[in-house]
Amino acid sequence: MDDNKLQPWLRIAAAIDSFIAAISKVICWIIIVLMLVITFEVGSRYLAHAPTVWAYDISYMAYSTFFILGSAYALQKGAHIRTDMFWGRLSDRNKALIDATAYVLFFFPALILMFNQGVRDALYSYQIGERSDMSSWRPYMFPLKSVLPLGILLLLVQGVSELIKCVYAIRTGKSLSKHEEIAI
Repeated sequence: MDDNKLQPWLRIAAAIDSFIAAISKVICWIIIVLMLVITFEVGSRYLAHAPTVWAYDISYMAYSTFFILGSAYALQKGAHIRTDMFWGRLSDRNKALIDATAYVLFFFPALILMFNQGVRDALYSYQIGERSDMSSWRPYMFPLKSVLPLGILLLLVQGVSELIKCVYAIRTGKSLSKHEEIAI
């Protein structure tokens, strides 16, 4: 496969990356909601001596939503955990070969199964009117349970982009992934 045959696939990967980056800019605002809810709860509890019945539920739902929906962006940026004992010594082609194999054998099959189960769980939660038992507020759970299959879908879409980039690196020996450098 020459570079001309790869170009349409590279455009698809770039479009997916742009889409996930745009979605992630919206998802980041969930942290503001989380911060406001927790600040309000702390103020209500300690200044007004009137704790809320809803802040705990909103905070774990907001954080869960942020975490799940942000996972596709984390994949794009290479922020997921990777054991780096030998990884840094490998060529871009070998890294891509290992990643592509892992995507095809493990990543996509596992996420497809999780997506199917997540959809079933969200639908069932909606059908039975499932409510939270975490507080006396008892919000409906189906919106939160619907976030899981949505997040998995975004992760699957980003996985397609990553697989395309792996194929490119295998063919050319050059990596297209722009992973964040994380210093500890």
